[in-house]
Amino acid sequence: MIISDTGVPDKHISVDEWGGETMLRLDDGWCSAVDRETYLCTIYENRPWICREFEMGSDECKEEFNVIR
Repeated sequence: MIISDTGVPDKHISVDEWGGETMLRLDDGWCSAVDRETYLCTIYENRPWICREFEMGSDECKEEFNVIR
């Protein structure tokens, strides 16, 4: 969930049935802000708080992605 305003562009936000905001996931399951060629976040400076818990491209980031995928 996006629990703080970090400036995530609206085109990367999905609103669930209860009005909660989450990062938009595309049909392939990946976050819409991840570049499929570089695997880097395209909105790194504006990424949500939960994403700030993990260094971009770190083993922890990849492990977490595999858990939620």
